[in-house]
Amino acid sequence: MKYRIEKDSLGEVKVPSTALWGAQTQRALDNFQISGIKFAFPFGRSFIEAIGIIKYAAASSNASLKLLQSSKAKHIKFAAKEIIDGKHDDQFPLDIFQTGSGTSTNMNANEVMATIASKKGKSSIHPNDDVNMSQSSNDVIPTAIHISALLDVEKLLLPSLQSLINQIKSKESKVKGIVKTGRTHLMDAMPIDMAQELSGWAAQLSDQYKQIKLAADGLKSLPQGGTAIGTGINAPKNFGNIFAAEVSKLTKIKFKSSRNYFKSLSSQDAATNMSSAVKNLALVLLKISNDLRWMNSGPLTGLGEIELQALQPGSSIMPGKVNPVVSESVMMASADILGNDLTVSYANQAGNFQLNVMLPVIAYNLLKSITLAANSCTLLASKGIKTFKVNKKNIEKQLSKNPILVTALNREIGYEKAALIAKKAYKENRPIIDVAHEETGISIKRLNSILDPKKLTKGGI
Repeated sequence: MKYRIEKDSLGEVKVPSTALWGAQTQRALDNFQISGIKFAFPFGRSFIEAIGIIKYAAASSNASLKLLQSSKAKHIKFAAKEIIDGKHDDQFPLDIFQTGSGTSTNMNANEVMATIASKKGKSSIHPNDDVNMSQSSNDVIPTAIHISALLDVEKLLLPSLQSLINQIKSKESKVKGIVKTGRTHLMDAMPIDMAQELSGWAAQLSDQYKQIKLAADGLKSLPQGGTAIGTGINAPKNFGNIFAAEVSKLTKIKFKSSRNYFKSLSSQDAATNMSSAVKNLALVLLKISNDLRWMNSGPLTGLGEIELQALQPGSSIMPGKVNPVVSESVMMASADILGNDLTVSYANQAGNFQLNVMLPVIAYNLLKSITLAANSCTLLASKGIKTFKVNKKNIEKQLSKNPILVTALNREIGYEKAALIAKKAYKENRPIIDVAHEETGISIKRLNSILDPKKLTKGGI
């Protein structure tokens, strides 16, 4: 490989001749080789986009404040736009397990954009003095976390979640009137309309949608302007407000400057709140996925209430076996989200004095969770909820023999007598109406009315 020599405050370093980055990026590339996980792929493209947005907005702000020559600002913005558009993702090679402030990635961006801008303007643009003007890695990286997470939430997660909610509601209308045996403790319970069951899923997801929106509001407060430790050294006092306005114009999302930079640099509470909200959504996805696979279980010896779409052979040795693979896929993604949230939560406590020093791992895990949750919602909606078929014969057969229906007789014959009838029906594997008629003398016609499963789904006395 051909190299060129670059210099920084520590001396000379060899850099691949085709690379757009400089000495500081190369040192980080040499120093941090832990995971091979990089921003931009497979998770974190929005993080690089967010850094491009930051550099673009900072150049505009500095030019408006007469701190940066308009020609330099123009060329920096050109370079930043190329970063935003993903034209140089291969120029961000650094491992996410690097310096805890993310300084390496910030300087990677500064060096790449300085190179692009210098070539465009045919003049020297400095990565620190020009591209990083009025900034510090300590406010750039926290700001990038907020912007990137919010972009992914708005563009990916909320639309996917809403699509899943809509799909469940659509299915709800199609299965309305199909009464099945309800279950508590996985055991037979009172009857429930399948539409009622699905309405519970939709309500859970709707609640999580609201919580994610609430957490998203916290991300709209930007740390940019606090610079090194929150005092705003080397940045004009109104830089944060001007910068937030510029970012709002670029993203069409209304951002604002943080009310307290010391909080925003030393903590990652807003990111942790969002991670928690996504984790809670994952718990709901786990519940729905488990319900679906239990309802699908069998087909001969399980519940067999529904038939999930057959997507692939289920066994390398058992011919004809088909498994609930969508549920399992979503469950694994949800489990990963739970682990990501633990990482983000632990990393948030690393806000020692004036700076959190686990920023890159917070960014990676949060963005990963948002992407996993969005993709899981899409998969569950399209290949789980939309396509499952109801096995009415199995449902009706199970329901006709459900002894728990006798609960509706409690007010007439008392709990103890009803319990004896239920146990006898279980033991003899007979319809509850026949046993109740024998034990109470109540007519079959009246029992059919009292124990009508559809009526029992309405509640009341």
